[in-house]
Amino acid sequence: MLEVCGVASPEELFSHLPEAVRLARPLNLPPGISEYEIVDYFRARADENLAGFTSFLGAGVYRHFRPVLVDTVVSRGEFLTSYTPYQAEIAQGTLTTIFEFQTMICQLTGMDVANASMYDGSTAVPEAAMMAARVTGKGRALIARSAHPEYREVLRTYARYQGMPVEEFGYLSETGTIDLEDLERKMDSLTGAVIIQSPNFFGIVDQVKAAAEIAHRRGALLVVVFTEAVSLGILEPPAEADIVAGELQSFAISPSYGGPYAGIIATKEKFIRQMPGRLVGQTVDSRGNRAFCLTLATREQHIRREKATSNICTNQALIALMAAVFMTVYGKQGLRELAEQNLAKAHYLAAKFPPRFQGKFFNEFVARVEGRTPEELNRALLKHKIIGGLPLGRFYPELADSMLLCATEMSRRTDMDALVAQSATLPAAKEVLA
Repeated sequence: MLEVCGVASPEELFSHLPEAVRLARPLNLPPGISEYEIVDYFRARADENLAGFTSFLGAGVYRHFRPVLVDTVVSRGEFLTSYTPYQAEIAQGTLTTIFEFQTMICQLTGMDVANASMYDGSTAVPEAAMMAARVTGKGRALIARSAHPEYREVLRTYARYQGMPVEEFGYLSETGTIDLEDLERKMDSLTGAVIIQSPNFFGIVDQVKAAAEIAHRRGALLVVVFTEAVSLGILEPPAEADIVAGELQSFAISPSYGGPYAGIIATKEKFIRQMPGRLVGQTVDSRGNRAFCLTLATREQHIRREKATSNICTNQALIALMAAVFMTVYGKQGLRELAEQNLAKAHYLAAKFPPRFQGKFFNEFVARVEGRTPEELNRALLKHKIIGGLPLGRFYPELADSMLLCATEMSRRTDMDALVAQSATLPAAKEVLA
């Protein structure tokens, strides 16, 4: 390769780089090891992370039970090795599962149509905002500060290069719900999207109907976001929304260090032409049999540079299939019972850790930490194999004394009692220093 490049050595190849950024020694890496040693190494690391620990983390990634049937189905070769379903005549299986997935998402969200899935919930939010801008012809977006902070960050990244102004509106310090008066003040004639999350980042069920009234009165669309899909098993669907964007990680998708996940966008039928991503429709074949195909939008529609409706021209088919199998296994009644378990366990824990906000919550809530910082409490809890809640000061300086605690169906009463007991008996930071 050096000969083809016309240089005599690797040093000459990199001579254009400043000396300060060139490494003049071998990489500081251990020598290679065998495959079985690698496997043993990662098993040991996994045991350090998981074995014997109980977790109360949520904040957009939730620990739920994964039915074994999920992996059995998605591991079948027809799905695991399937390619993009452009050729309907050889992809009816994949197209059928996507169609059923879309149908169930519509039933959950109260929308008329859903796409074949997005990359994840965080990218679904800016896609929904840009969709609202195309529908309304208004390029400004307002997003609640109580929406997931990382989703807001992804939105700002997208918006920066779309020329889309993004502004945030506040939440009420008593209830944790959106500040409707602040939303009213910040609405103007250029606002095309109002984005709220329910349950919001604090776990609070928010005011969808009131937000919809304000947005519609000023000619904007309401985008409702969810990160905890299990909540849809018990909460009223956000039917007042114009667009629903969300994350399906809770539906049998492992936390997996943050992905891959599956997001969705669902909307009213009248906005279907502006919806990003794939859409599978039902038709009949030449013999009159029920059949499925990609419809209304072509791949080329999404890659025409400035004329594209989105840069999303694919979907998370395999991950979305996991969610579809999950929904099929649980069914309508099973999903409701699962949601009720989450609700009951979180409220059992909240009786021991009084919530900071008065608003109604689902399976996570904000608790104030007394006598020490949340970070100090978490470090102490780890010694007892308890992973505490998420310290909120990183995202909300005004909540630096609080953490976000989550309880799902996987949280046993003994674990919750242990969290309470250890938190009560741990010495305060000042006592430890003394």
